[in-house]
Amino acid sequence: MTPRPARVRSPDPRAPSAAERFFATCPRGLEAALADELTALGLGGVEVVPGGVAFAGDAAAGRRANLWSRIASRILWQVGSGRYRTEDDVYRHVHALPWRDWFDVDRTLRVQVSAVDSPLRSLEFITLRIKDAICDRFRVEIGKRPSIDTAQPDVRVHAFFSAREVVLYLDTSGEALFKRGWRGHAAEAPLRENLAAGLLRLTGWTPDTPLLDPMCGAGTLVIEAAQIALGRAPGAGRRFGFERLNGFDADAWKVERAQALVPVDPATRMPLVVVGRDIDAQAVAAARENARAAGVDAVVTFECADVLAADPPAPGGVLLTNPPYGVRLGDTRALQALYPRLGDQLKQRYAGWRAFFFSGDPELAKCIGLKTSRRTPLFNGALECRLYEYRMVAGSARPRATAPAGEASAPAAADGVAGAHRATPAVAPVDAPPGALPRSETPR
Repeated sequence: MTPRPARVRSPDPRAPSAAERFFATCPRGLEAALADELTALGLGGVEVVPGGVAFAGDAAAGRRANLWSRIASRILWQVGSGRYRTEDDVYRHVHALPWRDWFDVDRTLRVQVSAVDSPLRSLEFITLRIKDAICDRFRVEIGKRPSIDTAQPDVRVHAFFSAREVVLYLDTSGEALFKRGWRGHAAEAPLRENLAAGLLRLTGWTPDTPLLDPMCGAGTLVIEAAQIALGRAPGAGRRFGFERLNGFDADAWKVERAQALVPVDPATRMPLVVVGRDIDAQAVAAARENARAAGVDAVVTFECADVLAADPPAPGGVLLTNPPYGVRLGDTRALQALYPRLGDQLKQRYAGWRAFFFSGDPELAKCIGLKTSRRTPLFNGALECRLYEYRMVAGSARPRATAPAGEASAPAAADGVAGAHRATPAVAPVDAPPGALPRSETPR
């Protein structure tokens, strides 16, 4: 399923009108959470589809989604669509669009293609044809063509192919939205910020509840939670692709960004208990530096501590962590020894807590020795994962190494033990445009 085509063009063709359609991509499994977030931002026409959320609005709606969405990966503006059978059909659809209305010829360009069930034989070839159609349109109109830059383009065009339809988008985000603009230091393979925000939302955590990440690595979950508590716009410290499109309202954006930068009054802010721990001192140092860069170091605590030995920081709260697992650690036996000890620690010291483990290792649920309250299927890039919830009460143990309990249906496929607590898996470079996970992606 793809977002509905836009049916009314803007009186000013350089910028989206209220009748335009946008598509917000996100890590797979977080579509419903993203829809709730966009609805809370006041955006209209919100519709969940695999891989993201469609919504309607004008240029201000697109800017608001980029500035305030914590879960979205990109905000794509739909500029065209059409049915096709051959590469020539696609070329004609693309060539017919008024690209010069949307960006200048001196802007560098990148085209990215993804497809599901497309009859086209080569996505690489159709990517080149789309690029040629855009450049040929410029050449016909003004005798010049934009240059191509696949690394740091000014303008990104996305094309998504289903079996019979191609949908074309301009990327209003530029760099992916999980890049908040503050990260300098990271433990290996950090958890992306928008996935961290989605995990926090799925736990139901609120700022009046203590939060602990006992294997925090670079501190992404903790820092994201602190920024949520402080009411900070995740995009306030970065630039966006819409700033390089024609029709960009710089004056309105200046006001919107200034409003997002207004600090929360300390007198009205509730005390926070947001704690990150890791057994690796270097990871803790990096997390502290990241917290300083993000401007939340005064409201979070990072400690060097072993998850298997430390007491909880409060009588109750939410424990959320991304423990090591085999894709990254490469030591299955060590992990199988770690998981039962984690379960014992929770049973002995964490009564009154709700514990959440985000993992791509199915052995966790089998070996931890606890009854799973809920498991939510998610994707970390292309890697299928689960968010496991355990409600810690007295006598919460269950026999180990049993088959996992039932779970919600998974979304379609497509984002020494002690010293490895911080490890997380590698993630895919780009979230998929609307529809099922693409067969492949070819930037040009």
